[in-house]
Amino acid sequence: MKPIIIKSDKITKALSIFISVGAITLFPFIILRSDYDNPITINHEKIHIEQQRELFVILFYVLYVFYWAKGKVQGMSNDDAYFNIPFEKEAYDNHYNKDYLKTREKHAWKKYL
Repeated sequence: MKPIIIKSDKITKALSIFISVGAITLFPFIILRSDYDNPITINHEKIHIEQQRELFVILFYVLYVFYWAKGKVQGMSNDDAYFNIPFEKEAYDNHYNKDYLKTREKHAWKKYL
C-alpha cells in the first residue's frame, strides 16, 4: 500500500504545538508543508509508515509519546526529546537511502533504543 500524500501548510501549522512540523505521518497519510515536498522527506515519512504498520499503528503512537515524554522527564528540550525518539533516529539515519525500505529489517527501530 502506498501512502496518501497531502500537501498542506495549514494542517502542518495546526499540528505545530510542541515543535515546528514540516511533515508528519498519520497512517496512511503523509502530510507535508509545501517547502518539505522532496524525496528525502517523503522517504523519511515512508519509514514511519513501515514503523506504524508493524506496530499496528496505535502502539506506534503510544510508544512515540512515551519516548518523547521520557526525554522531557529527563530534562530535554522539545527538540532534543523529539530527536531522541528511536523511530526518529531510524528515520533520520536512513532517509537519504532511497533503497532502505527494500532491505529494512522488521522492527529495525529497536536498534536505536
